[in-house]
Amino acid sequence: MSTFDIRDMRVKYKDRTEAFTEDQLVSDEPIGQFTAWFEEMKKCPDIIEPNAMCLATANRNGIPSARMVLLKGYGPEGFKFFTNYESRKGCDLAENPQASLMFYWPPFNRQVRIEGKVEKVPDSESVEYFNKRPISSRVSAIISEQSKLVPSRDYLIKAANDVISRGEVERPPFWGGFVLHHEYVEFWQGQSDRLHDRIIYKKNDVKWDILRLAP
Repeated sequence: MSTFDIRDMRVKYKDRTEAFTEDQLVSDEPIGQFTAWFEEMKKCPDIIEPNAMCLATANRNGIPSARMVLLKGYGPEGFKFFTNYESRKGCDLAENPQASLMFYWPPFNRQVRIEGKVEKVPDSESVEYFNKRPISSRVSAIISEQSKLVPSRDYLIKAANDVISRGEVERPPFWGGFVLHHEYVEFWQGQSDRLHDRIIYKKNDVKWDILRLAP
């Protein structure tokens, strides 16, 4: 098998005239700063899903896994997403509730990395959101034994059709929300000279420390 050399792949980022500096911060806590960036991303037509984020987890043995999920809410308490509790990520979080999120928005050469402890949201919140989802999404959640082996796609289609014909589309107990309680948030602005801007909010006992990291 061939080895592919892609070391010359490189795109131009921003330059020093567009640096991200401390005097551009809009808040002394990370949710305010995240909101400022997120609102910009929502207005960009080149970003189809600004709420898409990579969720990284690890099991009790430290074996990591990562996948893209969608942010479904955020605020002072943390960042929320919904999934199958029996999926690999759900099992990882049951064994090891520490996790990390990462947003990457290429048109702006920006990323946000978030670390913290994860816990389930109340069942009532999971039910409320589940009932707002499109019928096809609810059916998929009901029939999917996420991360388990299945014999074929036809098997899934038949299972979905069976649920639809029975009209049973209530939230299953194995599906619901998580909230990641942020303790560390990094805002990264790419620079073409690789002197990237990295400003972090790190939680202490009484407030958020705002610090700059080397690129």
